[in-house]
Amino acid sequence: MEQTVRKLGEKKHIALVAHDHCKDTLLAWTKTNQPLLQSHVLYATGTTGSLINRHTGLEVNAMLSGPMGGDQQVGALIAEGKIDVLIFFWDPLNAVPHDPDVKALLRLATLWNIPVANNRASADFIIQSPQFSQATEIAIPDYQRYLDQRLK
Repeated sequence: MEQTVRKLGEKKHIALVAHDHCKDTLLAWTKTNQPLLQSHVLYATGTTGSLINRHTGLEVNAMLSGPMGGDQQVGALIAEGKIDVLIFFWDPLNAVPHDPDVKALLRLATLWNIPVANNRASADFIIQSPQFSQATEIAIPDYQRYLDQRLK
């Protein structure tokens, strides 16, 4: 597929998602990085967003709980170009009933070429990157060109 460029602003739109066994780890990471995160726009699936807001005071745009459609809501925001970074602490040892939603979310993040962290180490690398707090460009699928070619 042809590519185009999307500019990510200095203020990033960050989705925070965590499976049940990883919520404490994401909450601890969020507390540690609260000074950096407070200047960005945060989104989260239901329970995770509520925990982050309650324990840090950070403003979080809460979606539904993951199993209730929250993962799909985050995926839709990614496809619409409204999420710049996905921090998703998932549990590789426990299957969840909504695994297809999780796979779809990760597929969309990969397709739209946004940075994804699946654990604390990768989240630290992303948030410590100079690009995290500055405007940057990413290559994304040129959907309009794709659509134009399909409609010929």
